[in-house]
Amino acid sequence: MNKTGRRTAIPITRNIVQPLDNALKTSLLGILRPLVRHLIGRGWTFPVLAEFLKSIYVAEAQTHYGEDPEAMTDSSLSLLTGIHRKDIKRLRAELREASFVPGLRRDAGLAARVVAAWVSSPRYLDARKHPKALPLTAGSGRLSFEKLVRETRADMRPNVILDELVRVGVAEIGEDNRVRLLRNAYVSDLPRDKIAYLGDNVGDHLQSALYNVTGQGKPFLERAVYYELIVPEALEKIRPELFRLSEEFLQAINRKVMPLNTEAIHRRESRGRRMRLGVFYYEDKSRLAPDEVRRRHTKRERKL
Repeated sequence: MNKTGRRTAIPITRNIVQPLDNALKTSLLGILRPLVRHLIGRGWTFPVLAEFLKSIYVAEAQTHYGEDPEAMTDSSLSLLTGIHRKDIKRLRAELREASFVPGLRRDAGLAARVVAAWVSSPRYLDARKHPKALPLTAGSGRLSFEKLVRETRADMRPNVILDELVRVGVAEIGEDNRVRLLRNAYVSDLPRDKIAYLGDNVGDHLQSALYNVTGQGKPFLERAVYYELIVPEALEKIRPELFRLSEEFLQAINRKVMPLNTEAIHRRESRGRRMRLGVFYYEDKSRLAPDEVRRRHTKRERKL
C-alpha cells in the first residue's frame, strides 16, 4: 500500500523469452499430444481451446506472479501473458464469477472417504486384513456400516452413501443384511467422476514433476518402471500380478496415512497439508523396432 492507504499495482518487468529448448519441447509434445487427440475426439477445436487457455493464463499470472492479484493492473497482466488488455479486462471479470473447483460429486467424494477408512482401519479388517462384512446398524460399541460412516465424519446419511456404493458396484448387501465391500477402492463409472479424477491425479502428478524440474527444494517422489519390448503373451500373463502388487502398495499407504487425516478431522484442525501418492499403468505398441531395442540394451550392458 502507498501512504494514502490505497493498494498500488505491483511493478512487473517483462522477461526476455528464451528460445524453447528441444528437451522442453519434446516433453510438451509427450504431455499435449494425448490431450489434444482426446479433445479433437470430443469436438474441441483449436479456437475453443485457445480461448480457454486465455483464462488459465490470466488466472495463473494473477495467482503466482503478484503479491496481491487485485492490485495487478491489466497492463501488467498483458505483459506477463501476451494477451491483449481488452481481453484481460473481460477475462478478469469472468474469473471473479467463475469457479474452477474440481467437479467430483459430493456423495462420490464422501463414499470414497468411507471406503478408504474401511480398508485402512484395523478394527474393520479381519485376520487376513480383508474388510469385514458389516451389519447396517448395531448396538453401542459394536461395528456397523452406520458407525463407520459416523467415524469418518461423512456429513451424509449412511443409507445415501450405501446406495452410492451399491450403485457403482463397490459394495453389496447380502441375504444376511450385511454390507460387503467388493472393491478396495471407490471407482465410479460416471464420466463426470472420471474427468474429475483425471484433473486431480494428472494435475498433481504434473505439479510434482515440474517442482522437481525447478530444483527449488527436496524433490518429490516421481518414479516409473519402463520397458520398451515385452512379448504380448508374457505381459498378458504378468499384468494381473502387477495390478495386485500396486493395489497392495496403495492399501499399505492408506493404512499409514488415513488415521492421521481422521485424527485431524476429529480435532477440527484449522491448518494442514494435502498429499497424493498414486500409481498408474499404461501399455502400448513398442515405439522402436526390435533391432533398435537390442542395440540400446547392448550399449547399456557395456556401460555397466
